[in-house]
Amino acid sequence: MQIVCAFVCIQGSINIKIQQRMFKYSKDGVSVLSVLDARRAKKSGLFPVKIQVIHNRKQKYYSTGKELSKEDWENLAESKSRRLIEIRSSIENSFSIIKGQVEALAERGEFAFDLLSIRLGRCATATVNAAITAKIDELQQNGQVSTRNNYHSMLMAIEHFAGKDIPFSAITIDWLNRCERFWTGEKKSKSTVCVYFKMLKAILNQAKTDGMIKEAHFPFGRGKYEIPSAEGRKLALTLEQIKRLVTYTDGREETELYRDLWFFSYLCNGINFRDMLFLTYGNIVGGEICFVRAKTKNTSKQIRTIRAVLTPEMEKIIDRWGNPNDGNPETPLFKFATGKEDSIKTARIVLLAIQKCNKVLSRIAKATGLPPVTTYSARHSFATVLKRSGTNISYISESLGHSNLMVTENYLASFEQDERMKNAQLLTRFD
Repeated sequence: MQIVCAFVCIQGSINIKIQQRMFKYSKDGVSVLSVLDARRAKKSGLFPVKIQVIHNRKQKYYSTGKELSKEDWENLAESKSRRLIEIRSSIENSFSIIKGQVEALAERGEFAFDLLSIRLGRCATATVNAAITAKIDELQQNGQVSTRNNYHSMLMAIEHFAGKDIPFSAITIDWLNRCERFWTGEKKSKSTVCVYFKMLKAILNQAKTDGMIKEAHFPFGRGKYEIPSAEGRKLALTLEQIKRLVTYTDGREETELYRDLWFFSYLCNGINFRDMLFLTYGNIVGGEICFVRAKTKNTSKQIRTIRAVLTPEMEKIIDRWGNPNDGNPETPLFKFATGKEDSIKTARIVLLAIQKCNKVLSRIAKATGLPPVTTYSARHSFATVLKRSGTNISYISESLGHSNLMVTENYLASFEQDERMKNAQLLTRFD
């Protein structure tokens, strides 16, 4: 069943000839109704049946693709005619699809007509390409520029392999295996291939939820196609290595700035640069830095506030590199942002800062004999130092802002290969 995107938006109370409603739903300030639009007959003399959505005195109509006379519409609910029974079933299907998407948005407190149109566009598409494009548009509207760019790169890679018109039915276990071999042959890293397939899996999961594919046809999972693990281990520094890093200086202001920002990230529960660079003095509450991860702010049903103790070391970094506290809670802690940036500008600021920081960290690592270090190593190091010191995993999970303990356990497990290898070597150290 194809649902055509809304094409009429009426604000306020306008008298229009809309016939009786057959299917009705109303909750959380949003109403969904099936209606006969009797304002203007088609060339056939019949009137279109539409699904009406009402929110905040605004109305939009979505086509069902069906047309009826006024008489047939009045008799539709009780008619025993095979033709009308089939039409009624089709209208109910259209109603159910729209109602389902409205419920999903309303439950999250995120209902908006533009988001509904995106979700319905996704339902209406018969191709993977269009579904990914709808996801890209949704991420763009939410200001998730970095994730949006990742999905766009994945779309380009998929289209390079299989073209611009890929039906969902084409995505089989064999198709995924061939795609993996194709990307590997193009010298894409295991990490990139892993990320692309995780995003594609998310698209297919949504398609399953939207009823576009059946569970039996879902190609990912145990006994089906299993996404290859990313190459390279996640690096966590030891306390001794961290000391070498944060005490290093070569006399350059740039080196000391980005060294200190890495240290601040580490001390602030492994905060990522996106969140760190946009902290304000309003985030300091009762001697703690309190923030919500931008990564999960618009995607999680439950908002998790992360709290990190504002240590003397962190205060020194703010004093040296930050903005003065002028009493305005909106004043950014650091001098990278103004707080008035749009999503595009925000993404650019973060990307540039990460690139410069990683360049400095590479220079420090070479000078001090450290393994490769990146901005993300701060988060890994924070979690691992606490784990190896015997800290309760529930505290680590809360500090990282994870949704549950399993996420944290999987996260930490990925850091411990080095530790296992070192311990294994101890077993044969006979001298």
